[in-house]
Amino acid sequence: MRDQEVFASVERELNRQRSNIELIASENFVSEQIMELTGSVLTNKYAEGYPGRRYYGGCQFVDEVESLAQERLKELYGCEYANVQPHSGSQANSAVYFALLQPGDKVLGMSLADGGHLSHGHPLNYSGVTFEFHAYGVSPETEMIDYDDFKEKVETIKPKLVVAGASAYSRVINFELMAKIAHDNGALFMVDMAHIAGLVASGDHPSPFPHADIVTTTTHKTLRGPRGGVIMCKEKFAKDIDRAVFPGMQGGPLMHVIAAKAACFGEALTPEFKEYGHQIVKNAKALEASLKEEGFRLVADGTDNHLILVDVKASCGISGKKAQRLLDEINITANKNAIPFDQEKPYLASGIRVGTPAMTTKGFKEEDFTEVGKIIALRLMNDETDEIKEECLRRVKALTDKVSMYKDIKYI
Repeated sequence: MRDQEVFASVERELNRQRSNIELIASENFVSEQIMELTGSVLTNKYAEGYPGRRYYGGCQFVDEVESLAQERLKELYGCEYANVQPHSGSQANSAVYFALLQPGDKVLGMSLADGGHLSHGHPLNYSGVTFEFHAYGVSPETEMIDYDDFKEKVETIKPKLVVAGASAYSRVINFELMAKIAHDNGALFMVDMAHIAGLVASGDHPSPFPHADIVTTTTHKTLRGPRGGVIMCKEKFAKDIDRAVFPGMQGGPLMHVIAAKAACFGEALTPEFKEYGHQIVKNAKALEASLKEEGFRLVADGTDNHLILVDVKASCGISGKKAQRLLDEINITANKNAIPFDQEKPYLASGIRVGTPAMTTKGFKEEDFTEVGKIIALRLMNDETDEIKEECLRRVKALTDKVSMYKDIKYI
């Protein structure tokens, strides 16, 4: 019997995704083949272990799938070894720590307040509870990574591991420089490229390879695959990474998700995906220009990648939380986000984070994102009136009516 109650909620979410302008920088729309594989019969199969070394019988075909995912990932990024089993980016990061560190070891990661991620040493996260994490951040003047301060911290703290990568940083990260500083001071160098993995694949952001010892990423976000994680590393770390993922951090891998990862990597190897990555960045620059023209202050004065941090407190006198609500009401989805040196509490925040990957997938071009910037300004820079709300809704609909996804899918 079909569960009408559950499927009704899924149908409503499908309609929301069809009708909204999706600006959450960590979200995307997967292809229908990836969606199909994520819901495939592989969800039935337990496969603890690795291809050719399973603890269950009947794994010959899922072995084919996982091996294909590994080989495609290695080809995509030019890495020596790949583990495609982590259920998420945070679990991938935790597995790396488990493989390379002992509790209490010193680690240097980017501050969450300056654009880092919870799993890079936040005191309430497993990483910060288990290891002695220290933080580097951005310059107050430029709001970009302060590489001189980073160098000084590495030389003073002498961490065993240095972690690069961010969840809310809009400028290019100099992996080559950071790796040299880390290695010169006896530290291993890890990159969490979750947000920019698709841009690295398309050549729109410098690659962490061959500078990093270990690289983790999610497979969604700019890579446009299923929700999940992977770890790539130099061959000498392969056995330690495999043991840390299984049996260290996880039991049975999600073979249906690994199949979807394999398809994702296949898509990312195509010329069409490279064009997609180029368009993400062009769209982000168009949105940057539009927001600046409308009078918004942008953190780090703009973007080199797929996301922009907008200081709505300075620009409009409102909190990020209120800005998120106001945009939700006109079918634009974004998220409140702290900005560097934020004076607001994180729950309120002074900024919003907006990104271009999802709507680029739907087909938006530069002129569409120019209009998005104007709509955001109309909503946030003016009084909260029904007239402005209705005009914004009309203009949003005009944009979303031009593009469509999942038009043949129905749940009820």
